[in-house]
Amino acid sequence: MPVSDRSTDADDRATAFRPAIDAHTHLFPDRLAAAIQRTLSAETDWEFSTPTARADIEDVLRSAGVEAYVTLPYAHEPGLASDLNDWLLEQAADSDFLIPFATVHPDDEEPAAVVREAFEAGARGLKIHCPVQECRPADSRLEPALEVAAAYDRPITYHGGTAPMYEGSPYVGADVFEELLESYPGLRVCCAHMGTYETDRFLAFAREYDGVYLDTTFAMSTSAPETMGFDPSSISDATLVECSGSIMYGSDFPNIPYPYRNERAGLLERDLPQETARDIFYRTACEYLGLEGDAMLNPD
Repeated sequence: MPVSDRSTDADDRATAFRPAIDAHTHLFPDRLAAAIQRTLSAETDWEFSTPTARADIEDVLRSAGVEAYVTLPYAHEPGLASDLNDWLLEQAADSDFLIPFATVHPDDEEPAAVVREAFEAGARGLKIHCPVQECRPADSRLEPALEVAAAYDRPITYHGGTAPMYEGSPYVGADVFEELLESYPGLRVCCAHMGTYETDRFLAFAREYDGVYLDTTFAMSTSAPETMGFDPSSISDATLVECSGSIMYGSDFPNIPYPYRNERAGLLERDLPQETARDIFYRTACEYLGLEGDAMLNPD
């Protein structure tokens, strides 16, 4: 292929991605960020060389063409969520493209107050990491927090699937996620990682429920076969086209043991219709986040 043709292909792929919203990233205080990566390394064979400071994370994202990124906190024990939420909101105040979520622990004394205070201070949604926080998506301890999310019309992103290391956990999987959908049919909820390893069930949820979303994080990476034993090609182009209004791009950056470009490369190589690419990389996240009317996040 002539060099000019290769350049055109590269330009087309860049255009398909830019501008993008990365709907799944993480930002933690330095010591907590290091502890999380140590834990992940101990449980897998992953090695991390990615930056964890906000300025460095933003350099990577901005250079890739990301226009806004959602940061998802989670508290691994009770009593930490409020301080973590406050810290993240302070980080967002110093950034021009960080969209902060909040978290809550199911054993916090007043989970509703924790979430309400974060929403009032600017948090756009809520993050629940079911296996780490040892709770089912519709855990009765979380009910006050879920009621606040419903009242404020804010989305909730769950680690609700069994990948990459939670196949034996009682807190994740399609069956327990369905309990959430039956109990709170009006919530906007995202199951991260395409619901792996039960992608067919979670895609069926997205087809059935208007408020169910999935993110591509880790599952659609070109590194997915070796990092999590999942083949992205098992999700067909036709499925991505059909469900593009329910699927949004995410990366898990900086907690990924491979270069950031691997998250989007496989999706861009599929040569999806432009409308589908715009949905996955941008418009679906705008809808999920409730940003449709935000001038900062409306591409030409």
